[in-house]
Formats: sequence, structure tokens, C-alpha cells
Amino acid sequence: MKKISLVSSAYNEQENIPLLYEAVKAEMAKWADKYTYEHIILDNCSTDNTLAVLRTIAAKDKHIKVIANMRNFGHIRSPHYGILQAQGDAVIYLASDLQDPPELISSFLEAWEKGALVVLGQKQQSMESSLFFAVRKFYYWLLNRVNDSGAELVPNCTGFGLYDKQVVDELRRLSDPYPYLRGLVCELGYPKTLIPFVQPARKRGITKNNFYTLYDNAMIGFTNHSKVPLRLAALGGFVLGAVSFLLACIYLALKLCFWEKFPMGTAPILLAVLFFASVQLVFLGVLGEYVGAVLTQVLKRPLVIEKERINFDK
Repeated sequence: MKKISLVSSAYNEQENIPLLYEAVKAEMAKWADKYTYEHIILDNCSTDNTLAVLRTIAAKDKHIKVIANMRNFGHIRSPHYGILQAQGDAVIYLASDLQDPPELISSFLEAWEKGALVVLGQKQQSMESSLFFAVRKFYYWLLNRVNDSGAELVPNCTGFGLYDKQVVDELRRLSDPYPYLRGLVCELGYPKTLIPFVQPARKRGITKNNFYTLYDNAMIGFTNHSKVPLRLAALGGFVLGAVSFLLACIYLALKLCFWEKFPMGTAPILLAVLFFASVQLVFLGVLGEYVGAVLTQVLKRPLVIEKERINFDK
């Protein structure tokens, strides 16, 4: 029998973990005559009782395998590490907050059985804030417009989906220390099957996403798939330089023609200095994002440091 690996990453999800466990168990029971399964859940050093809940569940069900991280390694590295630890013929990643519906597992497996190597859940609508959904939609549109890597990203796909063992082996070979999963899958070029769904609202607990995590995701997408921001910064520098030179010439001509009536003034000078200083800071920030991405790749730090494993074969 083939083996299916399911992977979830959790941080302070003590209320959702039992619901996730039961939902996944119920879905995989439908396939008990065809597949065995393991459900790997990584605890990202939760400060609540998440790990204790996982210990209790793992003690009674050997399908549940737990990796306890030494610290919180974030929402990007921890899930990717879990996928790389999976040993199944196919790996399904789903978030532990139940906003990736476990009910789609059967749809993923059906598509995989038909030969799909990558099956992605694509959000058509979200029961969460419509404003955030619109912003994400605009982000994917913008990213694909400036994308010069040759790999078009699939909009409204967050990594929730199924990946064949062949795809996971390629991800292992890449050994990316700060992986952007949804982008890497598109870069590999495997044909993708999309399963549309409506993202449900979070039932329990509070979201762990904040402005920084969303910004982090967004900037990784840009730095990994496009050099356009750097080129826009250079082009913007040339354009602003030309405009400032033209304005200086006009200002000088007006002063020479209307020496007595045209005051020099300090306000235009101060405004120009502040404007160009702001533009320089923006361009330095863009450059810094790319330098930071290069530094992350060069340092090659480990994705995750484990503290403990439960129910894994020795």
C-alpha cells in the first residue's frame, strides 16, 4: 500500500489541533483500503498547551508524528521542513487553523490518482476580511506583472495542496534555507491541477499573521522572482535626476530674468532635499531586501533545530 504524508505546522493552536486531528482522521478513513498515512505536526515552540495536546493525541494514535522545534522558526521555514521530513508517496500540506479545509484531501488524492504531480487548493473567496482578500489578489496580479523569472505564480495559492514524492525530492535537492514554497513549486515547472475552494473563517483562536509576516511573504515573492524593483529604482534615479536638473535650469532662468521680483526662498530647497532623501531611502530599502535575501542564502542556516520527535521510527 502506498503511503500518504500529511504535514501541518502549529503555533499556539491548542484549540484547533483536536479538530484538525479528527477531520484528517475522518478523511483518511475513506481511503483506508488503499493508503496508509502519517500526519506530521510541527510545534513551533508554542507558549500554550499545544505540545501537551499533541503528546496526548500521539500517545493514542501512532499515525500522528510530532516534531517539537527548539524555538519558533516562523511560518515559512517550519512547514517546509515538515514537508522535507515526510516519507510518503505524496505529501499534503494543510494549515493547523482549519482555514485549509481537510475536506479537500479526497479531491487532492483523486487528482493525484489521475496522474497530477502537484495539486493546489486555490482560494476563490474568503470568509475572512474582504479587504485582505482583495489586497492579496492585487499582490499576485502585481507579482506576475513584474515577474521576470519565467515561472508564472498561481494566484491565491498559499501552499495548501498535494505534492508527489518526485516534487518533494526536488525540493530536498534545492536545499533552500528560507524557501518560498508556492514560488518554488512554480519554478520547478511541474503541471499543476487547481482545486477551487472558499476559505472558511477561523473558528477558534486568533490568527498568527500580522503586518510583518504578510510583508515578509510579499517581499520574498518579489526578491525571488523579479529584478524589476531594482531596475525601477535605477530608472527612477535617472528620471528624478533629469527632472531635478530641468527644474534647476528653470529656476535659474527665472531668477536671472526676474532678479528683483523672483525670491530665492528656502522652502523649495528644503522640500526638494526632503523629497530626494525619501526617494533614496526607498531605493536603499529595495536594495536592502535583495542584499538580505542573498545573505540568507549565503549563510545556509538550518531550516529548523529540533528539540524532540514523537512516534518517528528510530
